[in-house]
Amino acid sequence: MIPARRQQKRTSDTHQLCKRPRRHAGGFTLVELLVVLVVLGLLIGIVGPRAVGYLSGARADTARIQLETFITALELYRLDMGRYPSSDEGLSALVAAPQSAAKRWRGPYLSRRTVPLDPWDNPYIYRAPAPDGGPFQLASLGADTREGGEGDDADIIAP
Repeated sequence: MIPARRQQKRTSDTHQLCKRPRRHAGGFTLVELLVVLVVLGLLIGIVGPRAVGYLSGARADTARIQLETFITALELYRLDMGRYPSSDEGLSALVAAPQSAAKRWRGPYLSRRTVPLDPWDNPYIYRAPAPDGGPFQLASLGADTREGGEGDDADIIAP
């Protein structure tokens, strides 16, 4: 057993430890915070432009995939109707029966009940016959909605 005098001394030591001001309260110094902000700024400066480049490339890839889906649907339409939709009927003939041939139409030929917009929220362009003499042409004009362009503004044309 501890003598009373010794026990009293230990108790007073404990109280003195608790009363001492703490030098570090567990926070961060201003210098540490500035170093972290500089490192984050460098990471954003390096990674940010690459992420934007991937996004624009992903939109063009999405447009190409949608054009391939339209081509498949147009081929199914041709098998049922014996022809491709006219330019006047457009891609809407893939989701709703045209007035001229409602009996032979077996659609809808797209899984959605509406014709999707391109990744830049513009309608796809359908031309039948195609300017190059083919049966049809599908196009997305890119982000600028004008013919021609480079990068994100480039036209995506099929077939």
